[in-house]
Amino acid sequence: MRTDDVNAPTQIQSGFSVVIPVFNHAETVGDVARDALQLGFPVFVVDDGSADDSAERAGQIEGVTLLRHDGNRGKGAAIKTGMRAASRISRWAITLDADGQHNPLDARILIRSIPEESRPIVVGVRQGMDAVGVHWTSRFGRKFSNFWVWAAGGHRSRDSQSGFRIYPLPETLQLGVVADRYQFEVEVIVKARWKKLPLVEAPVSVRYPPGERVSHFRPFVDFMRNSTTFSRLIVQRLFLPPAFRRRMIAPRDDGAAEA
Repeated sequence: MRTDDVNAPTQIQSGFSVVIPVFNHAETVGDVARDALQLGFPVFVVDDGSADDSAERAGQIEGVTLLRHDGNRGKGAAIKTGMRAASRISRWAITLDADGQHNPLDARILIRSIPEESRPIVVGVRQGMDAVGVHWTSRFGRKFSNFWVWAAGGHRSRDSQSGFRIYPLPETLQLGVVADRYQFEVEVIVKARWKKLPLVEAPVSVRYPPGERVSHFRPFVDFMRNSTTFSRLIVQRLFLPPAFRRRMIAPRDDGAAEA
């Protein structure tokens, strides 16, 4: 098992790194990490205080750098931890979920969608979300989130809840995203538009195998958290001038190295 030295000096070695946040996905995280390694990029697995052996299963895979939170801090916090580590060696972070719904090799589709001389956030739009077997909370949540991201002044997105993305580093870390849980993925799209950071979308596959999928999305609790996040962003959009909003998310020392 390798644990990243967060105080390591900056040394850009790779255009891309893969960041996989994990919380109690011991049955799937190993396969996801092994598939991600086939991309040929550094792979960071961030264990967000799992109570099972997710960390041990990921950490024993050669080529994986394991980072750990002492307790559960949220998916967004895990992504930020992974991005700070990745920013020391890469200019981009590819994020994907540890539950097996994504095919890591689809990252090549996202990479090819990046325009030359551009530094966008790239979102993988999951195909087949209306298929039988996709839980209603996933379908409803995507539509709900897409509308309110737009209402908060964010980019128009077809899949604002997709966890399969590419983020430019260090630009994303400098957006000042407050949310540390699922809401990170919607807030970052809103603040990217405020900061005039482009958004690109590309189709990716999604797979929900038969049986009970391990999901930590709690409809009522996360609906309330989403509502709080969107309310905060909408108030800022309505009452703060654009120039002031951009100053609010000016670069800050987030513990990440400059690319």
